[in-house]
Amino acid sequence: MEKGRIIFLNGVTSAGKTSIVEALQARDDIFFYVVANDLFQEMVGDRYLRRDYWKYLSEVILMMYHTARLYSDMGKNVLIDGILVEREEIKPHYKQLLNILADNPLDIVEVYCPLEICRQRNIERGDRYESQSDEQYALMTEQIAYSAKVDTSVLSPAECADIIVNTLFSGGKSS
Repeated sequence: MEKGRIIFLNGVTSAGKTSIVEALQARDDIFFYVVANDLFQEMVGDRYLRRDYWKYLSEVILMMYHTARLYSDMGKNVLIDGILVEREEIKPHYKQLLNILADNPLDIVEVYCPLEICRQRNIERGDRYESQSDEQYALMTEQIAYSAKVDTSVLSPAECADIIVNTLFSGGKSS
């Protein structure tokens, strides 16, 4: 069985990853399952996250990568809505991702948005604090081998989805 593609949308909070996920899922030419940091974080009780946020978040992030691998092994395309950060609790994060998904077709897409725009989006969302994107940016893994880059400050989610599909799937001929 051919393995499904894994597309990791990497970017800070409010960069536009989830909007791109929704645009990709709205397409008729390619179907994706989605795993996301936010969804997996919900698997941990608030009490434990308050006690040791990064310990528990790091554990579920690794479980998320194993889940993506499982879907891929079953021939399903997967989107990962996440962020590669290097914290003590998960170091070496990028290397762990690559090791877990070593036998699967993985593409990492940089979802870029200037931090000043992310700050404004955080305020508008109301469920993030203003400097959250800045803090994540300071922790982001460097020297990632990206397959594509999209800039959500100048492109709509649908335009970003088109770029991703056209770059990674030869025009969207995969299901």
